[in-house]
Amino acid sequence: MDGHSAIRYRCEYVALVVIAMIVGVLPWSFTRWAGRALGQAFYLLFHSRRRLAIENLQTAFPNRSSAECRALARSTFHHFGRFVADLLKFRTLSPNAMLDLIEVSGAERVEKAQASGKGILFITGHFGFWEIQALAHALKFEPMSVMARALDNPHAHKFLERIRVSTGNVVIYRRGTLRRVFKTLRQNGAVGIPIDQHVQSRDAVYVKFFNRTVATTAALAVLAARTGAPVIPLFALPLNDGRYRLVYEPVVPPPENETPEALLAFTQRCTNVLETYVRRHPSLWLWMHRRWRDEESEFKETDGVFPTAQ
Repeated sequence: MDGHSAIRYRCEYVALVVIAMIVGVLPWSFTRWAGRALGQAFYLLFHSRRRLAIENLQTAFPNRSSAECRALARSTFHHFGRFVADLLKFRTLSPNAMLDLIEVSGAERVEKAQASGKGILFITGHFGFWEIQALAHALKFEPMSVMARALDNPHAHKFLERIRVSTGNVVIYRRGTLRRVFKTLRQNGAVGIPIDQHVQSRDAVYVKFFNRTVATTAALAVLAARTGAPVIPLFALPLNDGRYRLVYEPVVPPPENETPEALLAFTQRCTNVLETYVRRHPSLWLWMHRRWRDEESEFKETDGVFPTAQ
């Protein structure tokens, strides 16, 4: 880490702590207003991310006008601002207060999967309120292990990790990932895996997401094939009254075997579920994320909002 990065990381962390302190003492109604304002600031300040979001939306929704895509991009940034503010507020609540803000759809699917004794693989993406869904899931059912990438900013990383583990979850980073996941599943535990991140490895499989090719991890398909663990899509949607709905979708049919064709087909099925949710609620996905990396773009990876380590 050079001196410039160290100073920037420290300033980002101080800003994060200040926002967290302010949000923590304010009522929910103001928190959501503040989140929208924060998102508008992101939209105005981060030009490269804004441009990337608009480009992605125009390609994903070719029938929408440029004005519609710009408005949708702005809504996406507003959601991201609310996502940050809500998470910072949510972390200050007691477990009972957290559960008061949650309703669940599909709980019987989780209970049936737990009874199978093979563990559970939850799939999700950077959609809706994914951090809150993990916190609430641990309280509603049992804690799970969550696969994640570390933030580049070490101070913000530690801050976020304290939130992630506050309700009993465990965070699994890259080193020794598969070994720890297999161990968790053998103990009938649950593992949450985001499937909308670019994968730079020989283990990637290429599937279609909004009719464009994306590199996606094959680990999920291999884990499902070898362990027999049910794969359940999980999403957290905002409700009009300020609460959140955790939605557990039906189990995705497992791969028939471990042939490349079977693993690819399974990964595509999982990606299709995520795409369905993004199409229904496009403003809830992070369109400023550089998901389609193998295609030409003027976007520079160094320009980022809360960049993640690769």
